[in-house]
Amino acid sequence: MKLADVPISTTDPINAKILAVSEDQLQGFQRDPLGEIARQSGVEMPVVIERIQAMLRAGTIRRVRQTLLATNLAQGALVAWQVPEDKLDAAFDCMFQRDPFSGHVVVRTTDTATVGSKYRLWTTLKVPQGFSMTEHCQFLCRQTGAEKFILLPAKKLFALGVGHVRRRGLEPGSRADVLADVTDVSVTELDDLEWRVLVALKREFAPEDLTADIWAARAKEAGVPLEQFLEIAAELNRRKIIGRFSTFLEHVKPVANGEQVTRYNALFHWAVPPGCEIDAGREVGRHHIMTHAYWREGGPEFHNVNVMGVAHGTDKQVLLAHKAAIDTHLKEAGIMVSYTNVFWGGRSEIKPSEISPFAYREWCRSVGFHSEGAAK
Repeated sequence: MKLADVPISTTDPINAKILAVSEDQLQGFQRDPLGEIARQSGVEMPVVIERIQAMLRAGTIRRVRQTLLATNLAQGALVAWQVPEDKLDAAFDCMFQRDPFSGHVVVRTTDTATVGSKYRLWTTLKVPQGFSMTEHCQFLCRQTGAEKFILLPAKKLFALGVGHVRRRGLEPGSRADVLADVTDVSVTELDDLEWRVLVALKREFAPEDLTADIWAARAKEAGVPLEQFLEIAAELNRRKIIGRFSTFLEHVKPVANGEQVTRYNALFHWAVPPGCEIDAGREVGRHHIMTHAYWREGGPEFHNVNVMGVAHGTDKQVLLAHKAAIDTHLKEAGIMVSYTNVFWGGRSEIKPSEISPFAYREWCRSVGFHSEGAAK
């Protein structure tokens, strides 16, 4: 098939089969990720490679990479920023374009005005071990004119897996038969060799990198034999540092063929009684619509919310129906919710947060940021 004739739409039947697996079903480190996609999807491997390459070149897939459980490698937090309205777009651009350690950058609004509604800009942040998230955010305030920020680090994770194609057509209330697992947040130290392997492992794949022997070039990049590279990667996986091998679709922005995978990005907030955070999080996390669910402490400016989650969809009312089904489910489970809200995403950009301490030191030098280097 000629390159121009290869289908690039997510609705193409073969592409849909591939994406239903490749978005978020390959958990952990895979020695042969493309072969595993072929096995689970029932699509022959040469076709899997051809289709993923074509969708990546067209922008339907925005990146292909081995993800990491970055919460186990670097301090991380969701950050809510209060920025003057006339500086909001410039602050957005600064954090997306000039800060490698800010990942998701989203402007959010609420349907119901609350004290927390003035926090329009939301980012994810990862700061390597030995450095300070607070100092980093203070530096960004000076760069952008942001007046205030609130760090919202995750205490526990209950759901993490962005599979948009797999979630299409879900009925509100669709959920797993069992409670969501609880993932602890703890930082693991690595030696220099492990960091070299990890940096090579996590780098995005260009279309031409997608081959049957996908890790051979990365082992060479890390300066180790292939078998040693695979052994170190497997050990990092056992230490719960590796996330999943994934193809990431564009969320809201139209791609080359005009298709939008999703239109709405909703950040749900719930305030449950202290001591009920894990129970509530496991109930929220079992709902299939949730791409993320976690225990984060919002504090008084967010009405003491302590369970948060993200869901995506093409219809706002359908997402609200999913939210209503979760609210009803929490009530039926005997979990009282004293406050809830939805922060809707508008302008957004997504990139992987850099987590390498080597890269952080180089960035500090390049921007003239003198961190004390002590984690706080």
